[in-house]
Amino acid sequence: MKKYRVGFIGLGKMGQGHYKAAIENPRWEIVWACDLSEENLRKSKALSPLVKITRNAEDLFNDKSLDAVSICTLADVRPGLIRKALKAKLHVIAEKPLGASVAEEEALLKDIEASGLIVAVNLFNRNAWYHREALDYIAAGEIGDLSVVRICHMTQMVFPPDFHSPEGAVFHDCGMHYVDVARWYAGSEYAGWHAIAQKMFEEPLPLWVSAHGHFQNGVAFEITNGFIYGLHAKDLGNNSYFDIIGTHGAINISHDFTNVSFLLRGINQTIDKTSPYGGKKLDVMFEKLAGAIDTGDASNLPQASDSVIASQVSQAMVDAAMSANPPNIGTPGQLAEIRKFRKIN
Repeated sequence: MKKYRVGFIGLGKMGQGHYKAAIENPRWEIVWACDLSEENLRKSKALSPLVKITRNAEDLFNDKSLDAVSICTLADVRPGLIRKALKAKLHVIAEKPLGASVAEEEALLKDIEASGLIVAVNLFNRNAWYHREALDYIAAGEIGDLSVVRICHMTQMVFPPDFHSPEGAVFHDCGMHYVDVARWYAGSEYAGWHAIAQKMFEEPLPLWVSAHGHFQNGVAFEITNGFIYGLHAKDLGNNSYFDIIGTHGAINISHDFTNVSFLLRGINQTIDKTSPYGGKKLDVMFEKLAGAIDTGDASNLPQASDSVIASQVSQAMVDAAMSANPPNIGTPGQLAEIRKFRKIN
C-alpha cells in the first residue's frame, strides 16, 4: 500500500488528535507540523522526532512532496488555508465548521467542488461503528420504516471560551454534528422546524438549544444540545443518546464518552451490547482518507457539502430560537464560581 505524506496546520486539542491518528497509521508519513505556539510545536516534535516544524503555513504549501494537509485552526482562518491547499494540489482533512460564517462556507464549497481534490471534514458521527451498525439494521428492515430520530447531547463541559468564538454558538459549533447525523439517518433534507433557546450567565449566545421538526420525506426529528449539564455537580456526567424509532422497532444508543450502550429492539432480534466509544474516530478518518486517495472515490468520507449543510441548518436553528428573545438564567458571578470549581480560566 502506498504511503502518503502529510502536514499539519493547527496543533491545539483537535490538531493533536489528527496528528496522533496519522502517527499511528502506517499509511501516513508525518512531514510538517505548523502552529503559532512553540509549546504545541515542542509536543509535536516529541511525538514524531523527524517532523519538520514551522510557524509559517507557506512552508507546507511550497513543499511539492506533500500529498495532504490537516487543517485544525479556528474557523475564521480556515477558508484561506483550505484555498491555499487546493491551489497547491493538496488533499485536505479539516475540522468543522469550514468558515466563520455560512456565506464564507458556501463560497468555499464552490471552490472545493471545482478543485477535483478530496476535502474531508471531521463529522465524526459518520465514522462511528454504532451509527453504521444502526443504519445497517434499518436497511435490513429490523425496525420497519424509519419514523423518528431523537438526539440529545448535553455535557458537563463549560462552553467554548472567548477565543473559540469564530465557531459560534454551542448549537452551531458542537450541535452541527447532531444536525448532520440526524440528516444522515433520515436520508433526506430538512423541511422545517421550531427551535427554542436558553441563555445563561448573561452570555450573548445561547448555551442550550432544542429543535424539532420534519424532513422532506416525513421523518420527524428532535435535537437537543448544550454544555450546561450539571456544571457544578459533585459528580460530573453527561446525557448523550440517540433514539431511532421505526414503525415496528427501535434502536437506542447512549454513551458516557468511554463506552457505548447499543440496544436494538428489532422485528427478528434483540441486541443489547456495550463497546468502546472510540472518541472522535480520527483513526477511522485517516484510514478512509488514505483509501479515498488510492481510488479517487471519497464517497465513504464525510463531505465538505455535508458540513456546509449542517452549518447552514444549525445556524438557522440558532437564529430562529434567538428571534424569540429567550430569557437569561444565572449571573456572571455564578459562572465565575463554576469556572473556579472546574479550574477553567
